[in-house]
Amino acid sequence: MMNPEQVLSKAQEAIKKDLCDHCLGRLFAQLGHGLTNDERGKTLRIIHAMLDPEMKRKPVPKEPDDCSLCGNLFEEVDLLAGYVLKEVEELEFDTFLVGSRLDPEIEENEEQLWAELDIVHSEPIKSEVNREIGKRVDAKLDAEVDLEKPDIKCIVDTRFHSMDIEISPIFIYGRYRKLSREIPQTRWYCRYCQGVGCDSCDGKGKMYETSVEEIIGEPLLELTGGADFTLHGMGREDIDALMLGNGRPFVMEVKEPVKRRVDFEQLIEEVEKDQRVEIFDLKYVSREKVEKIKNAKADKSYKIEVLFNETVEGVKLKKVLKSLEGAELSQKTPQRVSHRRADLVRKRRIKDIRAKEHIGESATIYIKCEAGTYVKEFIHGDEGRTLPNLSDELGVKCEVQNLDVIEIHY
Repeated sequence: MMNPEQVLSKAQEAIKKDLCDHCLGRLFAQLGHGLTNDERGKTLRIIHAMLDPEMKRKPVPKEPDDCSLCGNLFEEVDLLAGYVLKEVEELEFDTFLVGSRLDPEIEENEEQLWAELDIVHSEPIKSEVNREIGKRVDAKLDAEVDLEKPDIKCIVDTRFHSMDIEISPIFIYGRYRKLSREIPQTRWYCRYCQGVGCDSCDGKGKMYETSVEEIIGEPLLELTGGADFTLHGMGREDIDALMLGNGRPFVMEVKEPVKRRVDFEQLIEEVEKDQRVEIFDLKYVSREKVEKIKNAKADKSYKIEVLFNETVEGVKLKKVLKSLEGAELSQKTPQRVSHRRADLVRKRRIKDIRAKEHIGESATIYIKCEAGTYVKEFIHGDEGRTLPNLSDELGVKCEVQNLDVIEIHY
């Protein structure tokens, strides 16, 4: 910490550098609690005039007409704040932050000045520019400054009087039911053209006309004016499976939303006009919820309509199902997904299994199992890649006619 004599000495040297009050005061930004840098600079000039013997009978030195460091940048603060206010007037947000881009030469000259004067109590000019513009913007907005996770961040380029706005995405948690066996969970781009459009996909760029993601996301874009959307689900069901019961947890991310306040009832109404997807339990969440959802491991319950290639007696079916309750499965990566997943052996447990509506060559089976269980493969065996399996235990070929997810235990 400098003593008063050292402060005065450094101030006398700095005053000779033709600095404005902001740039002069900023050199001593950590001294004088409750003062702005502008006020510090004015105060230092007054103290200099009062205490320096060479200043007797001389007026207090005034700011130079042209600051040698910032080029009078602080005279433009009101103008720059006006640009920010104009750019954000159509946006909905509760928190904001102002940043800036300065002429690199100004920042280099500032560092050279610190070294030349051996100053240790200074503040970077960018910090003060951000703060001064931010204060003026804050005074006009019904929003709060957030240094960590603002809804919007305004980056002012002081060289060209231009501005970029970084709009943080919004994240909406909910649960969905999928009522169609013909749509995937997320957009499925054509494997040949990757979304561009080609003969294989009839120019659509997609393998399927729509998806759960699009049925929810497209009306959400209409309500928010966002640029794009992404559905983050807690796992996924097969295209030909229904997602019923308490629904699958998901987080919908909307990028660059103009409006952040969504009428959830209106969104639900718009989504359910499609009649293939239902959504409920909607609420705003933070980005961190995405990782929690994607990494969650929840048991699942299924309803499976199974066909047998020959008649199975009810007593035998009941006995076999009883023997499989609590069984640990060894599941090699199924053939149907081997092209996109590593060939591993996964251990999964059947926690509960029972049959209903058994009529000789068919049965409806209810299963509760650990997260990540390949249920279809447990039924038909996948040519021995899942052991034990229902087909081997019954001694008949089993075929999954329909599969529904009826509960995710989360």
